[in-house]
Parts: sequence; structure tokens; C-alpha cells
Amino acid sequence: MSNPTKLYVVVPCYNEEEVLNETSSQMLALFGDMQADSLITEDSRIIFVDDGSKDKTWEIIDSLTKKDPTFGGIKLAHNAGHQNAVFAGLMTVKDDCDCAVSIDADLQDDILAIPKMVEKYQSGCEVVYGVRNKRDTDTFFKRTTAVAFYKLMELMGVKIVFNHADFRLMSRRALEALANYPERNMFLRGMVPTVGFKSDCVYYDRHERFAGESKYPLKKMLSFAFDGITSFSISPIRAITVLGTIACIIAVIMAIYTIVSKIIGHADAGWASVMLSLWFIGGVQLLSIGLIGEYIGKMYKEVKRRPRFIIEAYINGGEKRENISDKG
Repeated sequence: MSNPTKLYVVVPCYNEEEVLNETSSQMLALFGDMQADSLITEDSRIIFVDDGSKDKTWEIIDSLTKKDPTFGGIKLAHNAGHQNAVFAGLMTVKDDCDCAVSIDADLQDDILAIPKMVEKYQSGCEVVYGVRNKRDTDTFFKRTTAVAFYKLMELMGVKIVFNHADFRLMSRRALEALANYPERNMFLRGMVPTVGFKSDCVYYDRHERFAGESKYPLKKMLSFAFDGITSFSISPIRAITVLGTIACIIAVIMAIYTIVSKIIGHADAGWASVMLSLWFIGGVQLLSIGLIGEYIGKMYKEVKRRPRFIIEAYINGGEKRENISDKG
């Protein structure tokens, strides 16, 4: 039997005061069971990352750390976004653990999959993905758009695990490799598979959200999907070239049509076609400029090299450290 693993679970939180007490209770009970089975060590930790919450999330986290040393807390100095919050937590704990699991605070991901992840880690896997069996808890719109997103990413050559979000286990070795990624436009679902190393999947059924509201409304989901595509693929830029070529061909055809119409005396009949061409070409140009601008904007963010996160406080085992920033 393998020696117990020193496990850290990183839980990003943004305005999660309604669910934190239940989440911490279930996680603590799970840790007790895993320790009783000699699966994890007694000094394993549950680390909550407060991503600039506006409610009492940090107060609850702080009180949990005082009640039980199993709990730890990371308070970000400002709202850095979900992906940066996950990354901040993983990078902060990577030197203190054998492996770390990231999971959202809303209890939709099944925490009972964590022991299976640890077992796969102990059998030699460096990365273990939590993958949903089905998407029954999603609306038809979200389920359809999610499948379309994964298919589109696959079509563009991006390596991504189907039906996997940010519920995963990473070994210290994998975390150290991830720390070498300097980009500011974080899309961990696409980044982690490029790390390499031996990986596997654990399948689970996703639950309804325990309490509170989703932190990913339609606008944020679309923005997240767009970030994922533009961060990992230049296929859209190549598609612009193809689209531009097609537009030019259509423009030439329409020009010939206009000239012929003028010669035979039916110029008025071609008015609609000319206007259609103008609108089409103008639309293609605006779309192209916007998409290219998105890539330029990402390059602008990268070259500034600003910190991806700044930690105001880090509490672990009762010890408090302050003013920790991203050095990547």
C-alpha cells in the first residue's frame, strides 16, 4: 500500500457566504474518512481562496482557520477572476504538498471523486481530470453551447478534455511545470493538458448548486469561451484570410455583374446587389479588424508582465503570511 499523500485542496471563492459553511463541513468530513483510510496525511489542508469577495466570504474563511488547522485561507488583494484565483491558490501551495486538487465552492462537483483522484496519483498519474458523466443539470442552451465549444476547440487543434472544467488533481511536479507558463490570459483547461506527464480521468455526476447564484452568467461564459479560443489557436486569423479571399472573389463577380448591367441598360436592377456587396465586405472588414484587435489586445497584456494575482494574506495551519505576489 502507498504511503499517505499530503493533499491540498484549493477552493476558489467569490461571494460564497451562503455555501461556505456547508462546503467546509463536507470537505472536513471527507478528509476525516481519507485520513482514517491512510489515504492522505494528517497535515493535509483545505485552502479557500477569496477572490475579492464583496460579502462575508473572507470573514467565514478566517473563522474556519481559527477553528480547525485543516483549513487555510488565501485572500487576494482584488478580484483577479476565477482562473487567476485557481492559479494563485495552486502556485501558493505547490511547495507545501505532494499534490493539489482544485474544485469550486458550490458543491456541484462531486467531492467523493477526490479519493479516486488521489488513488490514481498514488498509482503514478501526475494529472487526474474530473470529468462529468453527463450534463443533465444544465439547461438545454448551456448543454448545447458547451458541446459546441468543445467541438470547436477540437476543430481548431486545441488539446482539451471533453466535459472537464477546473476540477482536477495535479502533482507537485506538474504544478512546477505549470508555474513556467508566463501568459496572463489564463485558460487552465487548455494549459494543463499541454504540461504533459501521465494523466487519467475520474468520472462523476455533477450536482445542482447547493446555494447562491452561478458566477458564470451567459456574458461571462461567452467571454471565457472566446478567451479560450483566442489564447490557444490562431485558426480564427487564418479563417479571416479565407473569408477575405471569398469576399474578394464575390466582389469581383459583383463588379462584373454591375458592368454588364450598365452595358445592357439594366443598371437599376443591380442596385440591391451592389448594396449587398458593400454591406458584406464592410461586415467582413469590421469582423476581421475586431478579431485581430483581440489578439493584439492579448499581446498588449502579455508584454506588460503585470502580476496575475497579489495575495493580501495567506493563512496555513494558523500561520499567517502577507503581501505575496505572482512572480511569473
